[in-house]
Amino acid sequence: MASTQKLRNFKTREFRDTGLEERDQKTMFEFGFYGNMREKIVLQQLIVIARLPYGADGTELGAHYEKLNFQLSKQYIWDNITGLLLLYPTCLLHIIESSRDILVSVLKDLRDLQQQTDNALLKAPKVVFMAHDSQSRLFHQWSYKMLEAAQMQHRPKRLQEEEESTATMVCTVLSALQSLSKHPDISRKALPGSVLDKNPELSVPQEILEALLNRDELQNPQQYLQLYNSPLNVSMDFGCATTDESWDVLGASSPGGWNH
Repeated sequence: MASTQKLRNFKTREFRDTGLEERDQKTMFEFGFYGNMREKIVLQQLIVIARLPYGADGTELGAHYEKLNFQLSKQYIWDNITGLLLLYPTCLLHIIESSRDILVSVLKDLRDLQQQTDNALLKAPKVVFMAHDSQSRLFHQWSYKMLEAAQMQHRPKRLQEEEESTATMVCTVLSALQSLSKHPDISRKALPGSVLDKNPELSVPQEILEALLNRDELQNPQQYLQLYNSPLNVSMDFGCATTDESWDVLGASSPGGWNH
């Protein structure tokens, strides 16, 4: 139950671009029309993890997501994409903050990458967390960062993974991302990568991500997409198939985001 409470007690920092100058240049009709369009966009947050093939080139994967985000921003012009892709020596952690359409597109791309047999960029992707109707963002833009093995050496040794529940490890991921987003430099629009260079202890522990990749409760993108579009009353906040009743046992975020 402690893990359940932890997952209920998160709150993200909100980054807003007031756009006063832009609004001053619009007519009343434009302001009303575009304002209504923005109000219809519901912010969602998706966290996924995956293994990296041995000897994988992280820059190639970063370039892949830069291209994907560019294509999606052209297709969904009102849906601002923010987030962070962390590339570890053995795995990746990706948080995407945008609309449902964007997140579904990212999941479909992950599914397609998983099905590649030649020159695969990643392996065994899994959904860790989904927050619906979030009121705030963790990051003010999307970026990616490659973490070297030396940056992982600062982390203290944790308990054996079998001694920690999946919900507890998800809490660890959420807590680390929240702490990173609250760093004063990020509040001043610095990129998370530069902050992690100076404060490597703020990164999510790689061993937690590796342990989560071994947990059967977490779904792969194809499984998640099937449930995401299912008419059944299934909770989608956690990256596993659970009914609303069992969700309270595993822990979940509130529909409004990570509350604290």
